[in-house]
Amino acid sequence: MTEPLPFERPVPASKGAGEEPVLGPTGRPMPVLPEPRPVAEHGHARVISMCNQKGGVGKTTTTINLGASLVEYGRKVLLVDFDPQGSLSVGLGLNPHEMDLTVYNLLMERDVTLEDVVVPSGVPGMDLLPSNIDLAAAEVQLVHEVAREQTLQRVLAPALAEYDVILIDCQPSLGLLTVNALTASHGVIVPLECEYFALRGVALLKTTIDKVRERLNPGLEVDGVLGTMFDGRTLHSREVMERLVQAWGDKVFHTVIRRTVKFSDSTVAGEPITTYASTSAGAESYRQLAREVLARCLDG
Repeated sequence: MTEPLPFERPVPASKGAGEEPVLGPTGRPMPVLPEPRPVAEHGHARVISMCNQKGGVGKTTTTINLGASLVEYGRKVLLVDFDPQGSLSVGLGLNPHEMDLTVYNLLMERDVTLEDVVVPSGVPGMDLLPSNIDLAAAEVQLVHEVAREQTLQRVLAPALAEYDVILIDCQPSLGLLTVNALTASHGVIVPLECEYFALRGVALLKTTIDKVRERLNPGLEVDGVLGTMFDGRTLHSREVMERLVQAWGDKVFHTVIRRTVKFSDSTVAGEPITTYASTSAGAESYRQLAREVLARCLDG
C-alpha cells in the first residue's frame, strides 16, 4: 500500500439526560454564565479589593484584565493603584517618576480632589488612580490621623456615583494601607496562586478580613477566591485546587487563570491582555471571570 491509512478521530457520544455534566478545572460542574445585562446609567459603584499578603500571585494582572473585561461589557471602571511599588500604573504604561499627583496626594493633602489625580488608562471606559513610591510614606503618616482606617473610603466617596466598579490593587501585606482598602470596599477578591506555599497564608488573610468586618466595615464580603497560574497538567496544581475548594467551597470562582507568557508580554506592552492578545486563552479567561463577577455580585 502506498497510500497512508486514513485516521478518523472518534466522535464523542452526546450526553444523555442522566449523565454527569462536564467538570471544570475546579472539579465542579461549569455553570452557564448569562450574558451581562446592558447598563442604562453609571453609578452606585461596587468597590472590590484585590487582596493577598503574598506577592506574585496575580493581583495586579487580575486588576488590569478584569477591569478591561468589565469595560467590554459596558461597565465604567476605576482602577486604584494602592501599592507603593506602582505595578498597576507601570502595567498600564505610566512612568512612576513622571507623575505630578498620585493617590498619596489624594490621601494626605486636603486641597487635592479625585478629579485632579485620575488619569485615563488607555482603555476607553477605564480610568486609573496612579501610585508610586511616595505612597510608602502614607502608612507612617496615617498612624497619627483621626479615623485613619477610613481615609481611602473618604476620598473615594465622590467616585461611587461616577463608576460601576472600583477595583483596588492592594500591596502584598496586611498593613494599614490594606486595612484602608478593606474598609473602603464592599467585597474582596483573593487571587491565589495554585501552589502549596500560597495556601499557607490564606488563613491569616481570612482573619484580617473578619476583623475588619467586625470592627470597621460590617458589610464587607468575600466575593470570591481566584485560582491563578494554574497548570492542569501537573498533579500539584490539581491538588492545590482541590484543597482550595475544600476550604472555601462556593467562594472559589469556577474560572481559573492558567499560566501563559502572553500576560508578561502584555505587561511589557503596557496594555491589558484583552487588547494585546484579544483572542488568546488568557483574554477569554478574564472575560469569563468578568461574567462570573457580574453574575455573582454586581448584576444580582
